[in-house]
Amino acid sequence: MKRKGKLFSAVLAMCLILLSGCTFLSEEKIKLRDLEFTVLSEEKIPEEFKAIIEEKKSEPFQITYSDNEYLYICVGYGEQETGGYSIAVNELYLTETNICANTSLLGPDASEKGNKTPSYPYIVIKTEFLDQTVIFE
Repeated sequence: MKRKGKLFSAVLAMCLILLSGCTFLSEEKIKLRDLEFTVLSEEKIPEEFKAIIEEKKSEPFQITYSDNEYLYICVGYGEQETGGYSIAVNELYLTETNICANTSLLGPDASEKGNKTPSYPYIVIKTEFLDQTVIFE
């Protein structure tokens, strides 16, 4: 009986060690710094990127584009029933391994509800070129 108790204790101890090791291995998103950015108007978007956006705009999408000088991050929210939507950039920041981008779609005011013309809201964010993967939150 003592032997089973020691074996159980040993197995329990190993499980605890392995489980605590998992927390050390998990990657946390630690913000190194906020990134400066500009929200581009349609006429400032590079033509090649604008063509890609045009192809994708009817469905929600998240894409990036780079000209090796700047990084362009685009989030589209697909077809909406009316116009009047806007998009907020909640966060754009750098971690050790990624760029994290967080945006929100903001609905139209009550005055826009009568307008039944579909719209395709998207935002293009221009920031410094960094060779990092963009994570969309």
